[in-house]
Amino acid sequence: MFDCDVLVIGGGIVGLSTAYALQRAAPGTRVAVLEKEEGPARHQTGRNSGVIHSGIYYRPGSLKARFAVEGAAEMVKFCAEWDIPHEVTGKLVVATEREELPRLHALVQRGRENGIPVRELGPSQITEYEPRVRGLAAIHVGTTGIVDYKAVARRLAESSGAEILYGAEVTAIDRRPWGVAVRTADQRILRGKVLVNCAGLHCDRIARLAGDDPGMRIVPFRGEYYELADPSLVRGLVYPVPDPAFPFLGVHLTRGIDGGVHIGPNAVPALAREGYDWGVVRPGELGGTLAWPGSWTIARRHWRYGAGELRRSLSKRAFTEAVRRLLPGVDESDLRPAAAGVRAQAVLRDGTLVDDFLIREAPRTVHVLNAPSPAATASLPIGREIARRALPLL
Repeated sequence: MFDCDVLVIGGGIVGLSTAYALQRAAPGTRVAVLEKEEGPARHQTGRNSGVIHSGIYYRPGSLKARFAVEGAAEMVKFCAEWDIPHEVTGKLVVATEREELPRLHALVQRGRENGIPVRELGPSQITEYEPRVRGLAAIHVGTTGIVDYKAVARRLAESSGAEILYGAEVTAIDRRPWGVAVRTADQRILRGKVLVNCAGLHCDRIARLAGDDPGMRIVPFRGEYYELADPSLVRGLVYPVPDPAFPFLGVHLTRGIDGGVHIGPNAVPALAREGYDWGVVRPGELGGTLAWPGSWTIARRHWRYGAGELRRSLSKRAFTEAVRRLLPGVDESDLRPAAAGVRAQAVLRDGTLVDDFLIREAPRTVHVLNAPSPAATASLPIGREIARRALPLL
């Protein structure tokens, strides 16, 4: 009767890590991964900065803190085992204004609470790491690294033992006491005992298809990037001090595994779930965002911040000004446009931006409802956690 034991919706790194973890926790479990695109990692996984995050930013005791610290070490080990190019580079978090210094010191304390090695630096020590970067103070975080997450996702797909079905967009879900059946856009029907929703940008829609009220909506934020025409200007990874009121890290400089240096991202509302530029508008998806009360609450609370992000989106000069805070020697001609990404940010009805990973269970179902950065870093322990919740439902 059943085509498989577990149906996983979503072929990004979290869905593939879940399939990988299920097979290792319970060998012989039949897993099918349904991905609407024609290959893995086409959205959040394949459109990020490729950083293996240390876990320094996240509230001690949170899933993000625990899984990022565990996941960073496991990701390095996984890449070494499978010969996937990666590098543990460390990174600088740089304060350029006096009002940022208390937040920088708080970040040092948070890092130490999370068990992360942190070194405090003065201005002259900053230039030892990054000769062209300027700041009042900084911290060096030694466990940060870089990797190609698309390559990691491909290896997880190959190693999971799961049946990976591409071009399989889920359009209907029928959950019964005996299990779950899904229909895809090409009218295929697949039956499983348990459903796992790792649909990322579409996870709230999938939850509603399953008959569950997720209590949140995905509000998509586009992150736009440039790259340095001269990558020698930056040796490694350089970040500003983040504002704890927002889930975004600010415009930073990231040397990728290919040797190029990406700059960004900003964070502007996307006009579609997969709205990678201003020209991509999907009225139904945009209408859903605007109809959610939390979207308007965010706009009222954070309009000043949003206006600055919008300005940097529309003006290369404004974006360059943000970069010059860290790297004073750059000008507009040093920046070339690069591919954008979209962050799937869960927002509650009252406008709260969900800060931690959010995993909820329902009858015969596990929903992953918030898994933005550092989900790629944390994907291996996240996959185990999802598998831990899904296996008792079989």
